[in-house]
Amino acid sequence: MTNKITLTAAEVLVGDHIYSGTGANAHPTFAWETITQIKHVDGLILIVAGRFGNANDEFWFEPDESVTVIRYPVPEPEKPVTKSHNKHGHGHST
Repeated sequence: MTNKITLTAAEVLVGDHIYSGTGANAHPTFAWETITQIKHVDGLILIVAGRFGNANDEFWFEPDESVTVIRYPVPEPEKPVTKSHNKHGHGHST
């Protein structure tokens, strides 16, 4: 399950997904790009989706400006498998 949320640019995290327009593919699910970098430049926030240097995937925001992103829930860590401490005899005597 994913959550589409609106928050300030200062609260956006790497790994969130940001809407980058339809681009070459008009299918709406391909318009959400993964945020790979967040930089603070001269009091603004630069959010980069995809690889750095592609001007179409750079977004500039004021820190308190509203941004809508998709954020996947953080998966719960796997619980360690507990091993039984029951030892069965193998015919050895001590």
